[in-house]
Amino acid sequence: MPIYEYGCYDCKKRVSIFWRTISAAEQGQALCPRCGGPNLKRLVSQVGMLRSEESRLESLADPAQLANFDENDPKSLAKLMRQMGNEAGEEMGSEFDEVIYRLEAGQSPEEIEREMPDLASGMDAGSPAHDDWFDD
Repeated sequence: MPIYEYGCYDCKKRVSIFWRTISAAEQGQALCPRCGGPNLKRLVSQVGMLRSEESRLESLADPAQLANFDENDPKSLAKLMRQMGNEAGEEMGSEFDEVIYRLEAGQSPEEIEREMPDLASGMDAGSPAHDDWFDD
């Protein structure tokens, strides 16, 4: 009983569709459960591993995570943030991705803060970014 994720070209949302069998998914016409539109693009789903919150927190608190961390190197900070985001087990959103991208490019946290003053304002806690799949 597979659950596949799709991007809807009509309402621009990421949706999940439950199919009773794999053959039903292959032969059937997927319709958006939000708007009913047939213009869907199948997405590669993120693979998840079920872990307890305690296990995730222990991984984050592991001193080995900080072994090669250099607080004066933006790229090192980006690497640590990416690891922490992965341990969180959920999408962190487009702003988080933008900050990591800028850090990896060598921009300092202070420069990012100056250029993105509204960084944390208006964020929905736990809302994933939906616009990154729609570039095709």
